[in-house]
This record gives sequence, C-alpha cells and structure tokens, in this order.
Amino acid sequence: MESYKKEFIEFMVDSQVLKFGEFILKSGRKSPFFMNAGGYVTGTQLCRLGEYYARAIHDAYGLDFDVLFGPAYKGIPLTVAATMAISSLYGKDVRYCSNRKEEKDHGDKGILLGSGLKDGDRVVIIEDVTTSGKSIEETVPILKAQADVEIIGLMVSLNRMEKGQAGKDGHAGENRQAGENGQDALSQIRERYGFEANAIVTMAEVVDYLYNKPYKGTIYIDDARKAQIDAYYSQYGAKQ
Repeated sequence: MESYKKEFIEFMVDSQVLKFGEFILKSGRKSPFFMNAGGYVTGTQLCRLGEYYARAIHDAYGLDFDVLFGPAYKGIPLTVAATMAISSLYGKDVRYCSNRKEEKDHGDKGILLGSGLKDGDRVVIIEDVTTSGKSIEETVPILKAQADVEIIGLMVSLNRMEKGQAGKDGHAGENRQAGENGQDALSQIRERYGFEANAIVTMAEVVDYLYNKPYKGTIYIDDARKAQIDAYYSQYGAKQ
C-alpha cells in the first residue's frame, strides 16, 4: 500500500472522521464502522485532506484535466483544498467548480460557483464518500447542461465496498440496481456512465492496515471488531 494511503487512514482516525463501534446508517443497516467527512473542520485538516486527494487523483488520472468539480455542499471545500494541493505538489493550475443548490439570478448569476465550464473541458469530480451513487445521478446532468465536457473520473475518500439497497417502493433506497446485482456504488458508476470511479482508500485497505496493529497505543480493529466487520460484509458486501 502506498505510504500516503497509510497516512490517510491514520489521518481519518486522528480526525475522528472514521470511527468504530455500532452505528445505524441512513439505510437502516447496523454498521461496525462509520465515516463522516464533516469532521474535517480546521485549516490544517483541510490542507492535509487536499494533499491526499491530490495524490490519489494524480495516481488515478494524471494531470491531463482542466477542472475539479465538487457537488454542493461538502464537495465545495474538498474541491478548493484539492486544487490548491495540486498546484502546490505538482505545479499544475486546474480550475475549481461547484454547483449551487439554487440558481442565482443576480450578480454572479447561474448555478455554478468558481470557474465556468466550456466545451472540451476535461473534468474530475470529487466527493467525500459515495454509498449510493445518487449524487452522481444529479451531478452528471448539471455538468452536461453547462457545456460539452468530458468527465474523466470520480474520486472519493473512502470506498465502503458495500452493495446498495432497494427502496420499499421499488425506487432506490440507496441504489436499486446496485442492490440487485451486488455491485458497489463505484462499480455501478463505471458501468452506467463510462468513466472511472476511484477512492483514496478502500475499507479493505483500512481493515488490512489497522487489524491487530496498535496505532498510538490503541488497537482499533481487534479480533472481535474484525469478526463484526466480516459479518457485516458477508451480508452487505459488494461483489469484487
């Protein structure tokens, strides 16, 4: 595993963004781990987070793109931090762009924040975590409505590696198709939209790195916790 991935896992734990215990997710599932990117709240944290995204984006997509797009709202600070880190680490100036939830009709008009989009722009989308793929269903039409752009790929911080869940009414509770075919959200995005979808780390990498290994005097994944995680994935894990 690349050193920055190991550092990122430690960073999530230090920032209390990644926690272990018993958590009831929005889907109703009881999960032995929980990730909340809203825990990144300081300038130092955002600087480091931007660097991890920049390194992962560079590894996955290189630097041959023009715009980083972060869907509102959590994607806005992520995109700003990552564009700054790409400039600092690689000397490459890319533009940042995000959307507003409601279109502005005065002053800086339109639905976009930051850079506008133009035909031919190559775009990388950046998000915190994608469990259902629902946000991409909303993001792709926004991008395509603004200009004839090429979406290079998506980068999220953590791939939970679990299948979606069908809603009671037949619509997506998390992602109907993913629930039916056992794919995780990132695999479903690749199949549906034809662009790559990657994560800084996967949950499998997190488990492999932390299992029975003390970090700052604490073992976050011991045998009991590992058994809980294994049981969770035996029921909800996506096809790999």
